[in-house]
Amino acid sequence: MEKLLIANRGEIAVRLIRTAREMGIRTVLVASEPDAASYASSLADECVVIGPAPASKSYLDQQAVLKAALDAGCDAVHPGYGFLSENAAFARAVVEAGLIWVGPSADAISLMGDKSRARQAAETAGVPILRGTPGALRKEDDVLSVADWIGYPLVVKAAAGGGGRGIRLVTSEQDLLATVEVAQAEAQAAFGSSDVYLEKFVQRARHVEVQILGDGENVIHLGDRDCSMQRRQQKIVEEAPAPDLPEAVREKIRLSSVELARECGYEGLGTVEFLYDPEAHEAAFIEMNTRLQVEHPVTEMITGLDLVREQLLIAAGGKLRLSQEDVRFTGHAFEFRLNAEDPENGFMPSPGALQHLEWPGGPGVRVDSGVVTGSVVAPFYDSLMAKLIVWAADRDEAIDRSVRALAEVRVEGVKTTLPLLSSLLRAPALRAVEHHSKFIETTPELTGASA
Repeated sequence: MEKLLIANRGEIAVRLIRTAREMGIRTVLVASEPDAASYASSLADECVVIGPAPASKSYLDQQAVLKAALDAGCDAVHPGYGFLSENAAFARAVVEAGLIWVGPSADAISLMGDKSRARQAAETAGVPILRGTPGALRKEDDVLSVADWIGYPLVVKAAAGGGGRGIRLVTSEQDLLATVEVAQAEAQAAFGSSDVYLEKFVQRARHVEVQILGDGENVIHLGDRDCSMQRRQQKIVEEAPAPDLPEAVREKIRLSSVELARECGYEGLGTVEFLYDPEAHEAAFIEMNTRLQVEHPVTEMITGLDLVREQLLIAAGGKLRLSQEDVRFTGHAFEFRLNAEDPENGFMPSPGALQHLEWPGGPGVRVDSGVVTGSVVAPFYDSLMAKLIVWAADRDEAIDRSVRALAEVRVEGVKTTLPLLSSLLRAPALRAVEHHSKFIETTPELTGASA
Protein backbone atom coordinates (compact mmCIF):
# COMPACT_ATOMS: atom_id res chain seq x y z
CA MET A 1 0.00 0.00 0.00
CA GLU A 2 1.55 3.27 -1.16
CA LYS A 3 -1.23 5.84 -1.47
CA LEU A 4 -4.36 5.91 0.67
CA LEU A 5 -7.58 7.79 0.02
CA ILE A 6 -9.29 8.88 3.24
CA ALA A 7 -13.02 9.10 2.69
CA ASN A 8 -13.81 11.03 5.85
CA ARG A 9 -13.24 14.25 7.76
CA GLY A 10 -12.51 15.71 11.19
CA GLU A 11 -10.66 13.95 13.95
CA ILE A 12 -10.74 10.49 12.38
CA ALA A 13 -9.21 11.81 9.16
CA VAL A 14 -6.39 13.36 11.22
CA ARG A 15 -5.97 10.08 13.10
CA LEU A 16 -5.66 8.07 9.88
CA ILE A 17 -3.25 10.53 8.26
CA ARG A 18 -0.87 10.32 11.22
CA THR A 19 -0.56 6.53 11.20
CA ALA A 20 -0.31 6.40 7.41
CA ARG A 21 2.53 8.93 7.49
CA GLU A 22 4.41 6.85 10.08
CA MET A 23 4.06 3.85 7.75
CA GLY A 24 5.34 5.76 4.72
CA ILE A 25 1.94 5.80 3.04
CA ARG A 26 0.94 8.97 1.19
CA THR A 27 -2.58 10.26 1.87
CA VAL A 28 -5.27 11.86 -0.25
CA LEU A 29 -8.17 13.43 1.61
CA VAL A 30 -11.55 14.00 0.01
CA ALA A 31 -13.34 17.07 1.34
CA SER A 32 -16.52 19.00 0.89
CA GLU A 33 -16.21 22.67 0.00
CA PRO A 34 -16.51 23.88 3.65
CA ASP A 35 -13.80 21.38 4.68
CA ALA A 36 -11.30 22.37 2.00
CA ALA A 37 -9.36 24.45 4.54
CA SER A 38 -9.79 22.06 7.49
CA TYR A 39 -7.03 20.94 9.83
CA ALA A 40 -7.15 17.46 8.27
CA SER A 41 -6.69 18.91 4.79
CA SER A 42 -3.57 20.73 5.94
CA LEU A 43 -2.02 17.47 7.12
CA ALA A 44 -2.84 15.28 4.10
CA ASP A 45 -0.42 15.07 1.18
CA GLU A 46 -3.26 15.96 -1.16
CA CYS A 47 -6.83 17.21 -0.76
CA VAL A 48 -9.54 16.74 -3.38
CA VAL A 49 -12.75 18.76 -3.11
CA ILE A 50 -15.57 16.48 -4.24
CA GLY A 51 -18.73 18.49 -3.67
CA PRO A 52 -20.73 21.06 -1.72
CA ALA A 53 -21.57 21.00 1.98
CA PRO A 54 -24.41 18.44 2.12
CA ALA A 55 -22.93 15.01 2.87
CA SER A 56 -25.23 13.49 0.24
CA LYS A 57 -23.42 15.57 -2.38
CA SER A 58 -19.90 15.01 -1.07
CA TYR A 59 -18.91 12.40 1.52
CA LEU A 60 -21.79 10.09 0.64
CA ASP A 61 -21.39 10.49 -3.12
CA GLN A 62 -19.91 7.08 -3.91
CA GLN A 63 -19.02 7.88 -7.51
CA ALA A 64 -17.28 11.12 -6.56
CA VAL A 65 -15.24 9.44 -3.83
CA LEU A 66 -14.22 6.53 -6.05
CA LYS A 67 -13.31 8.86 -8.93
CA ALA A 68 -11.12 10.90 -6.58
CA ALA A 69 -9.29 7.75 -5.53
CA LEU A 70 -8.68 6.62 -9.10
CA ASP A 71 -7.74 10.05 -10.43
CA ALA A 72 -5.24 10.57 -7.62
CA GLY A 73 -3.60 7.21 -8.25
CA CYS A 74 -4.52 5.73 -4.89
CA ASP A 75 -4.29 2.01 -4.32
CA ALA A 76 -6.49 1.87 -1.20
CA VAL A 77 -9.51 3.52 0.42
CA HIS A 78 -10.08 3.94 4.17
CA PRO A 79 -13.63 5.02 5.07
CA GLY A 80 -13.04 5.84 8.75
CA TYR A 81 -16.32 5.62 10.66
CA GLY A 82 -19.76 6.86 9.64
CA PHE A 83 -20.47 8.02 6.07
CA LEU A 84 -19.61 5.09 3.73
CA SER A 85 -17.77 2.92 6.26
CA GLU A 86 -20.51 0.28 6.51
CA ASN A 87 -21.84 0.57 2.97
CA ALA A 88 -21.47 -2.87 1.38
CA ALA A 89 -22.15 -1.57 -2.12
CA PHE A 90 -19.36 0.98 -1.86
CA ALA A 91 -16.93 -1.58 -0.42
CA ARG A 92 -17.72 -3.85 -3.35
CA ALA A 93 -17.29 -1.00 -5.86
CA VAL A 94 -13.88 -0.14 -4.43
CA VAL A 95 -12.67 -3.72 -4.81
CA GLU A 96 -14.15 -4.05 -8.30
CA ALA A 97 -12.23 -0.90 -9.28
CA GLY A 98 -9.01 -2.71 -8.38
CA LEU A 99 -8.41 -0.87 -5.10
CA ILE A 100 -7.87 -2.14 -1.57
CA TRP A 101 -10.81 -1.69 0.77
CA VAL A 102 -9.60 -1.08 4.32
CA GLY A 103 -12.28 -3.02 6.13
CA PRO A 104 -14.12 -6.33 6.10
CA SER A 105 -15.59 -7.83 2.94
CA ALA A 106 -18.77 -6.47 1.44
CA ASP A 107 -20.46 -9.76 2.34
CA ALA A 108 -19.54 -9.38 6.02
CA ILE A 109 -20.71 -5.76 6.03
CA SER A 110 -24.00 -6.79 4.41
CA LEU A 111 -24.59 -9.62 6.88
CA MET A 112 -23.90 -7.55 9.97
CA GLY A 113 -25.63 -4.49 8.55
CA ASP A 114 -28.92 -6.38 8.60
CA LYS A 115 -29.46 -6.46 12.35
CA SER A 116 -32.01 -9.27 12.26
CA ARG A 117 -29.69 -11.48 10.18
CA ALA A 118 -26.83 -10.53 12.47
CA ARG A 119 -28.87 -11.79 15.44
CA GLN A 120 -29.29 -15.12 13.70
CA ALA A 121 -25.57 -15.33 12.90
CA ALA A 122 -24.73 -14.47 16.50
CA GLU A 123 -27.02 -17.19 17.83
CA THR A 124 -25.45 -19.73 15.47
CA ALA A 125 -21.98 -18.77 16.72
CA GLY A 126 -23.02 -19.21 20.33
CA VAL A 127 -23.19 -15.52 21.16
CA PRO A 128 -25.85 -14.84 23.83
CA ILE A 129 -28.84 -12.92 22.43
CA LEU A 130 -31.89 -11.21 23.88
CA ARG A 131 -35.33 -12.71 23.44
CA GLY A 132 -36.79 -11.37 20.20
CA THR A 133 -38.07 -12.16 16.74
CA PRO A 134 -35.79 -14.53 14.77
CA GLY A 135 -35.84 -12.15 11.80
CA ALA A 136 -37.62 -9.10 10.45
CA LEU A 137 -41.36 -8.92 11.07
CA ARG A 138 -43.48 -10.29 8.23
CA LYS A 139 -46.95 -9.20 7.17
CA GLU A 140 -48.40 -12.52 8.32
CA ASP A 141 -46.87 -12.32 11.81
CA ASP A 142 -49.20 -11.85 14.77
CA VAL A 143 -47.26 -8.93 16.20
CA LEU A 144 -49.27 -8.75 19.42
CA SER A 145 -48.70 -12.43 20.17
CA VAL A 146 -45.00 -12.15 19.42
CA ALA A 147 -44.73 -9.15 21.73
CA ASP A 148 -46.54 -11.00 24.51
CA TRP A 149 -44.01 -13.82 24.20
CA ILE A 150 -41.07 -11.39 24.35
CA GLY A 151 -42.61 -9.38 27.20
CA TYR A 152 -42.79 -5.64 27.84
CA PRO A 153 -40.95 -3.33 27.75
CA LEU A 154 -39.50 -4.11 24.34
CA VAL A 155 -37.89 -2.21 21.48
CA VAL A 156 -38.73 -1.99 17.81
CA LYS A 157 -35.47 -1.89 15.85
CA ALA A 158 -34.74 -1.10 12.24
CA ALA A 159 -33.06 -4.14 10.68
CA ALA A 160 -30.81 -1.84 8.64
CA GLY A 161 -30.17 0.55 11.52
CA GLY A 162 -27.11 1.01 13.65
CA GLY A 163 -25.17 3.42 15.80
CA GLY A 164 -28.11 3.79 18.19
CA ARG A 165 -30.49 4.95 15.45
CA GLY A 166 -33.75 3.34 14.36
CA ILE A 167 -34.85 2.23 17.83
CA ARG A 168 -38.22 2.84 19.51
CA LEU A 169 -39.25 1.77 23.00
CA VAL A 170 -42.67 0.19 23.62
CA THR A 171 -43.92 -0.18 27.18
CA SER A 172 -47.44 -1.50 26.62
CA GLU A 173 -49.59 -3.39 24.12
CA GLN A 174 -51.65 -0.26 23.44
CA ASP A 175 -48.68 1.46 21.82
CA LEU A 176 -47.25 -1.50 19.92
CA LEU A 177 -48.94 -1.49 16.52
CA ALA A 178 -48.74 2.27 16.07
CA THR A 179 -45.06 2.25 17.08
CA VAL A 180 -44.27 -0.54 14.62
CA GLU A 181 -45.87 1.46 11.80
CA VAL A 182 -43.96 4.61 12.72
CA ALA A 183 -40.70 2.65 13.06
CA GLN A 184 -41.19 1.04 9.65
CA ALA A 185 -41.77 4.44 8.03
CA GLU A 186 -38.71 5.92 9.76
CA ALA A 187 -36.57 2.93 8.80
CA GLN A 188 -37.59 3.25 5.18
CA ALA A 189 -36.77 6.95 5.14
CA ALA A 190 -33.47 6.64 7.00
CA PHE A 191 -32.07 3.33 5.75
CA GLY A 192 -33.99 2.49 2.59
CA SER A 193 -35.59 -0.57 4.18
CA SER A 194 -38.78 -0.79 6.22
CA ASP A 195 -37.75 -4.06 7.89
CA VAL A 196 -37.98 -3.99 11.69
CA TYR A 197 -37.78 -6.59 14.42
CA LEU A 198 -38.72 -6.80 18.10
CA GLU A 199 -36.34 -7.36 20.97
CA LYS A 200 -36.56 -7.43 24.77
CA PHE A 201 -35.63 -4.16 26.47
CA VAL A 202 -33.28 -4.38 29.46
CA GLN A 203 -33.91 -1.79 32.16
CA ARG A 204 -30.82 0.03 33.47
CA ALA A 205 -28.58 -1.90 31.08
CA ARG A 206 -24.93 -1.21 30.57
CA HIS A 207 -23.50 -1.09 27.07
CA VAL A 208 -20.37 -3.23 26.73
CA GLU A 209 -18.47 -4.29 23.63
CA VAL A 210 -15.59 -6.43 22.44
CA GLN A 211 -12.92 -5.30 19.98
CA ILE A 212 -11.92 -8.02 17.51
CA LEU A 213 -9.22 -8.19 14.84
CA GLY A 214 -9.11 -10.78 12.07
CA ASP A 215 -7.27 -11.60 8.85
CA GLY A 216 -9.96 -13.72 7.20
CA GLU A 217 -8.77 -16.93 8.84
CA ASN A 218 -7.57 -16.11 12.33
CA VAL A 219 -9.33 -13.84 14.81
CA ILE A 220 -8.30 -12.45 18.19
CA HIS A 221 -9.98 -10.09 20.64
CA LEU A 222 -8.37 -6.94 22.02
CA GLY A 223 -10.43 -6.77 25.18
CA ASP A 224 -13.69 -5.09 26.09
CA ARG A 225 -15.02 -1.59 26.66
CA ASP A 226 -17.93 0.03 28.48
CA CYS A 227 -19.87 2.68 26.55
CA SER A 228 -22.83 3.17 28.88
CA MET A 229 -22.66 6.94 29.22
CA GLN A 230 -24.87 8.02 26.32
CA ARG A 231 -27.28 10.74 25.31
CA ARG A 232 -29.95 10.00 22.74
CA GLN A 233 -28.36 6.57 22.30
CA GLN A 234 -25.10 8.19 21.21
CA LYS A 235 -21.99 7.43 23.25
CA ILE A 236 -20.26 10.28 25.05
CA VAL A 237 -17.90 8.55 27.53
CA GLU A 238 -16.18 5.19 27.01
CA GLU A 239 -13.74 3.20 29.10
CA ALA A 240 -11.64 0.04 28.91
CA PRO A 241 -11.74 -2.51 30.28
CA ALA A 242 -15.44 -2.69 31.16
CA PRO A 243 -15.58 -2.30 34.96
CA ASP A 244 -17.37 -4.63 37.40
CA LEU A 245 -18.02 -7.27 34.78
CA PRO A 246 -18.09 -10.83 36.19
CA GLU A 247 -15.13 -12.74 34.78
CA ALA A 248 -17.41 -15.47 33.47
CA VAL A 249 -19.41 -12.88 31.51
CA ARG A 250 -16.25 -11.17 30.28
CA GLU A 251 -14.82 -14.46 29.04
CA LYS A 252 -18.11 -15.43 27.39
CA ILE A 253 -18.50 -12.23 25.38
CA ARG A 254 -14.84 -12.17 24.35
CA LEU A 255 -14.70 -15.76 23.14
CA SER A 256 -18.12 -15.74 21.49
CA SER A 257 -17.24 -12.49 19.68
CA VAL A 258 -14.15 -14.17 18.28
CA GLU A 259 -16.25 -17.14 17.19
CA LEU A 260 -18.79 -14.89 15.46
CA ALA A 261 -16.03 -13.10 13.55
CA ARG A 262 -14.39 -16.40 12.63
CA GLU A 263 -17.69 -17.71 11.27
CA CYS A 264 -17.87 -14.62 9.02
CA GLY A 265 -14.29 -14.99 7.76
CA TYR A 266 -13.78 -11.52 9.18
CA GLU A 267 -10.94 -9.26 8.02
CA GLY A 268 -9.79 -6.17 9.87
CA LEU A 269 -11.26 -4.44 12.90
CA GLY A 270 -14.78 -5.01 14.17
CA THR A 271 -16.75 -4.48 17.35
CA VAL A 272 -19.34 -6.81 18.81
CA GLU A 273 -21.74 -4.91 21.08
CA PHE A 274 -23.72 -6.24 24.03
CA LEU A 275 -26.21 -5.14 26.65
CA TYR A 276 -25.19 -6.19 30.14
CA ASP A 277 -27.88 -6.65 32.79
CA PRO A 278 -26.20 -6.00 36.19
CA GLU A 279 -29.12 -7.57 38.07
CA ALA A 280 -29.13 -10.83 36.13
CA HIS A 281 -25.35 -10.78 35.53
CA GLU A 282 -25.97 -11.59 31.87
CA ALA A 283 -24.87 -10.01 28.60
CA ALA A 284 -26.69 -10.27 25.28
CA PHE A 285 -25.75 -9.38 21.70
CA ILE A 286 -26.95 -6.08 20.17
CA GLU A 287 -25.05 -5.75 16.90
CA MET A 288 -21.67 -5.91 15.23
CA ASN A 289 -20.05 -2.77 13.84
CA THR A 290 -17.92 -3.59 10.80
CA ARG A 291 -15.53 -0.64 11.01
CA LEU A 292 -13.11 1.30 13.15
CA GLN A 293 -14.97 2.62 16.20
CA VAL A 294 -14.83 6.17 17.53
CA GLU A 295 -13.74 4.75 20.89
CA HIS A 296 -10.83 2.66 19.60
CA PRO A 297 -8.23 4.81 21.45
CA VAL A 298 -9.17 3.40 24.88
CA THR A 299 -8.29 -0.07 23.59
CA GLU A 300 -5.04 1.30 22.17
CA MET A 301 -4.18 2.79 25.55
CA ILE A 302 -4.56 -0.46 27.49
CA THR A 303 -2.95 -2.70 24.84
CA GLY A 304 -0.20 -0.43 23.52
CA LEU A 305 -1.29 -1.20 19.95
CA ASP A 306 -1.97 1.13 17.03
CA LEU A 307 -5.23 -0.35 15.75
CA VAL A 308 -5.15 1.67 12.53
CA ARG A 309 -1.70 0.28 11.73
CA GLU A 310 -2.96 -3.28 12.28
CA GLN A 311 -5.99 -2.50 10.11
CA LEU A 312 -3.85 -1.18 7.25
CA LEU A 313 -1.41 -4.09 7.40
CA ILE A 314 -4.18 -6.66 7.16
CA ALA A 315 -5.93 -4.78 4.37
CA ALA A 316 -2.68 -4.85 2.39
CA GLY A 317 -2.72 -8.63 2.50
CA GLY A 318 -0.93 -9.26 5.74
CA LYS A 319 -1.76 -11.83 8.39
CA LEU A 320 -2.29 -11.24 12.09
CA ARG A 321 1.03 -10.34 13.68
CA LEU A 322 -0.31 -11.24 17.12
CA SER A 323 -1.65 -14.34 18.76
CA GLN A 324 -4.19 -14.04 21.57
CA GLU A 325 -1.40 -14.77 24.04
CA ASP A 326 0.56 -11.78 22.74
CA VAL A 327 -2.16 -9.31 23.75
CA ARG A 328 -1.55 -7.77 27.17
CA PHE A 329 -3.88 -5.43 29.05
CA THR A 330 -2.41 -2.77 31.31
CA GLY A 331 -4.19 -0.15 33.40
CA HIS A 332 -7.48 1.60 32.66
CA ALA A 333 -8.47 4.23 30.10
CA PHE A 334 -11.34 6.67 29.54
CA GLU A 335 -12.38 8.54 26.41
CA PHE A 336 -14.44 11.73 26.50
CA ARG A 337 -16.11 12.99 23.33
CA LEU A 338 -16.03 16.76 23.13
CA ASN A 339 -18.93 17.85 20.96
CA ALA A 340 -19.93 21.33 19.82
CA GLU A 341 -23.36 21.07 21.44
CA ASP A 342 -25.35 22.85 24.13
CA PRO A 343 -26.24 20.34 26.89
CA GLU A 344 -28.58 22.89 28.50
CA ASN A 345 -30.60 23.19 25.32
CA GLY A 346 -31.31 19.58 24.40
CA PHE A 347 -27.82 19.06 22.97
CA MET A 348 -28.55 21.37 20.06
CA PRO A 349 -25.51 21.81 17.75
CA SER A 350 -23.39 24.89 18.38
CA PRO A 351 -21.48 25.65 15.16
CA GLY A 352 -19.10 28.55 14.81
CA ALA A 353 -15.47 29.66 14.70
CA LEU A 354 -13.11 28.46 17.42
CA GLN A 355 -11.54 31.59 18.81
CA HIS A 356 -9.28 29.83 21.30
CA LEU A 357 -8.35 26.23 22.12
CA GLU A 358 -6.18 24.74 24.85
CA TRP A 359 -5.67 21.00 25.34
CA PRO A 360 -4.39 19.24 28.45
CA GLY A 361 -1.13 17.32 28.74
CA GLY A 362 0.84 15.30 31.24
CA PRO A 363 1.33 11.57 31.78
CA GLY A 364 -1.31 9.30 30.28
CA VAL A 365 -3.19 12.10 28.47
CA ARG A 366 -3.90 12.03 24.72
CA VAL A 367 -6.03 14.33 22.56
CA ASP A 368 -7.35 13.25 19.15
CA SER A 369 -8.60 16.49 17.63
CA GLY A 370 -9.94 17.52 14.25
CA VAL A 371 -9.74 21.24 15.01
CA VAL A 372 -7.28 23.95 15.99
CA THR A 373 -7.69 27.57 17.01
CA GLY A 374 -9.31 29.32 14.07
CA SER A 375 -11.11 26.21 12.79
CA VAL A 376 -14.78 26.52 11.96
CA VAL A 377 -17.22 23.93 13.30
CA ALA A 378 -19.63 23.51 10.40
CA PRO A 379 -23.34 22.93 10.98
CA PHE A 380 -23.57 20.25 8.31
CA TYR A 381 -21.96 17.27 10.03
CA ASP A 382 -21.54 15.40 13.30
CA SER A 383 -20.59 17.83 16.07
CA LEU A 384 -17.60 15.86 17.39
CA MET A 385 -14.60 18.18 17.69
CA ALA A 386 -12.11 16.13 19.66
CA LYS A 387 -11.62 13.18 21.98
CA LEU A 388 -9.74 13.35 25.27
CA ILE A 389 -8.27 9.96 26.19
CA VAL A 390 -6.80 9.38 29.64
CA TRP A 391 -4.87 6.33 30.92
CA ALA A 392 -3.74 5.42 34.45
CA ALA A 393 -2.70 2.35 36.39
CA ASP A 394 -6.20 1.70 37.74
CA ARG A 395 -9.74 2.99 37.30
CA ASP A 396 -9.84 5.33 40.32
CA GLU A 397 -6.56 6.92 39.31
CA ALA A 398 -7.85 7.26 35.74
CA ILE A 399 -10.93 9.11 37.00
CA ASP A 400 -8.82 11.45 39.12
CA ARG A 401 -6.48 12.15 36.20
CA SER A 402 -9.46 12.74 33.92
CA VAL A 403 -10.88 15.34 36.30
CA ARG A 404 -7.57 17.18 36.16
CA ALA A 405 -7.26 16.87 32.38
CA LEU A 406 -10.79 18.07 31.65
CA ALA A 407 -10.22 21.08 33.90
CA GLU A 408 -7.37 22.15 31.60
CA VAL A 409 -9.49 22.20 28.43
CA ARG A 410 -10.35 25.64 27.10
CA VAL A 411 -12.74 26.21 24.20
CA GLU A 412 -13.93 29.66 23.16
CA GLY A 413 -16.32 30.40 20.32
CA VAL A 414 -18.85 27.56 20.62
CA LYS A 415 -20.74 25.80 23.38
CA THR A 416 -19.51 22.30 24.16
CA THR A 417 -20.30 19.21 26.19
CA LEU A 418 -17.34 19.98 28.48
CA PRO A 419 -19.51 20.95 31.51
CA LEU A 420 -21.51 17.75 31.12
CA LEU A 421 -18.36 15.62 30.91
CA SER A 422 -17.01 17.23 34.07
CA SER A 423 -20.34 16.60 35.85
CA LEU A 424 -20.35 12.97 34.78
CA LEU A 425 -16.85 12.45 36.15
CA ARG A 426 -17.90 13.80 39.53
CA ALA A 427 -21.11 11.75 39.65
CA PRO A 428 -20.82 9.14 42.42
CA ALA A 429 -22.64 6.66 40.17
CA LEU A 430 -19.76 6.62 37.70
CA ARG A 431 -17.10 5.80 40.27
CA ALA A 432 -19.39 3.21 41.86
CA VAL A 433 -20.22 1.72 38.43
CA GLU A 434 -23.93 2.28 39.02
CA HIS A 435 -24.46 4.16 35.76
CA HIS A 436 -26.35 2.75 32.77
CA SER A 437 -27.26 3.68 29.20
CA LYS A 438 -30.14 5.93 30.32
CA PHE A 439 -28.23 7.58 33.17
CA ILE A 440 -27.85 10.99 31.51
CA GLU A 441 -31.46 11.10 30.37
CA THR A 442 -32.73 10.19 33.84
CA THR A 443 -30.42 12.60 35.68
CA PRO A 444 -31.37 16.04 34.32
CA GLU A 445 -29.46 17.87 37.05
CA LEU A 446 -26.27 16.93 35.18
CA THR A 447 -27.09 19.45 32.45
CA GLY A 448 -29.40 21.87 34.17
CA ALA A 449 -32.10 20.84 31.70
CA SER A 450 -33.76 17.71 30.45
CA ALA A 451 -31.49 15.72 28.15
